[in-house]
Amino acid sequence: MMPELAETARRSSHCGCSDLLEHKTQRKLKVLVACEYSGRVRDAFKSLGHDAWSCDLLPTEQPGQHYQHDVKYIMHRGWDLMIAHPPCTHLAVSGARWFKDKRQEQIDALNFVRDLMDAPIKYIAIENPISVISSKIRKPDQVIQPWQFGHGETKATCLWLKNLPKLKPTNIVEGREGKVWKMPPSPDRWKARSRTYTGIAEAMANQWTRYLCSNE
Repeated sequence: MMPELAETARRSSHCGCSDLLEHKTQRKLKVLVACEYSGRVRDAFKSLGHDAWSCDLLPTEQPGQHYQHDVKYIMHRGWDLMIAHPPCTHLAVSGARWFKDKRQEQIDALNFVRDLMDAPIKYIAIENPISVISSKIRKPDQVIQPWQFGHGETKATCLWLKNLPKLKPTNIVEGREGKVWKMPPSPDRWKARSRTYTGIAEAMANQWTRYLCSNE
């Protein structure tokens, strides 16, 4: 057997994976996707066989396991991994001109981010656009772009990671257009801008499944 295949087989046996190359594991991870109504990240983990749940004050857009209430009430339920998308309305620097009029809202939003970061969960990822989290709490561990994961667009996305590796680009493509910023005004514009790109959701599920499987 080639050394590379032997090493893959050894790691697969050690972590209980049925096929590490496909990132599928016999052990179901309990995954919480906080502040998600689209179900995209939840469903990416579900497709790998995990017990994945989304949670948001809004109902889920796609059928699936979903808690419709404040995530703070379920953070203590023995999750293996949490990926959180806290609302960026009062945090994103794109709205800096309004900060002076919503100081208390921003304080509350930052305290919510701190609650997420301090959750009793071993593996945590917090996702947000360029925001005051960087200056008020700490700088992100990584900044990614959709064009690194198969979507020919620009939208800088910051990741604050706890015990997780940085995401590796999976499909670098052409295209550097900021499509989300060019969307016409509409009641649901904020929803379209906040949905996780499927390529990024799949990278999270595949790469972090492999990492947890290899390290647990």
